[in-house]
Amino acid sequence: MTKRTKEILRLLDETYSREYKCYLDHESPEQLLIATMLSAQCTDARVNIVTKDLFVKYPDMEAFATAELQELEQDIKSTGFYHNKAKNLIGCAKKLVAEYGGKVPESLEALISLPGVGRKTANVIRGNIFHERSIVVDTHVKRISRRLGLTEENDPEKIEYDLMRVLPKDHWILYNIQIITFGRQICFARSPKCGECFLTKYCREYEGVKK
Repeated sequence: MTKRTKEILRLLDETYSREYKCYLDHESPEQLLIATMLSAQCTDARVNIVTKDLFVKYPDMEAFATAELQELEQDIKSTGFYHNKAKNLIGCAKKLVAEYGGKVPESLEALISLPGVGRKTANVIRGNIFHERSIVVDTHVKRISRRLGLTEENDPEKIEYDLMRVLPKDHWILYNIQIITFGRQICFARSPKCGECFLTKYCREYEGVKK
């Protein structure tokens, strides 16, 4: 780890602590899987509003597996892309019931074989449920990691591998949580709050923003 990366992580630790916090409300691995699938192109706050009633109506994977497609679409409509999400939720639940007893598997290979589950969702599950050190590349992590010069890539999987190389393993999950918070509070995609930022010294875009 370079001195520069070490200093970035130190500042993140000082500002946001080293506490692990998942922003998606859930009471089981299966609920976190559903919530993460719904969070694509949607805020966690909106997902939490939807899942509050959704998990009462569909209490387990068997209930999702036997859900009526059009009804489920309406139940999750406010999360966006609800046609595709509903189809994937049902398909995912059916596979979990048929092959894994309705439980979420642990391995990356098994997770990404589920309908609608990519590396991002799989790594959320592996990190938060199974405590496997993993990197989750969402829009905040992608944008800010590039701004901080930790990667030059645009592809999420390539960014994941770059971050695995430059970050110590004890920060893999933690970095995701800290950067998501940083991205929501300060480092916006448009009009970031550079005047309030504690990482401007390490930001490749800061000089351009000042000009």
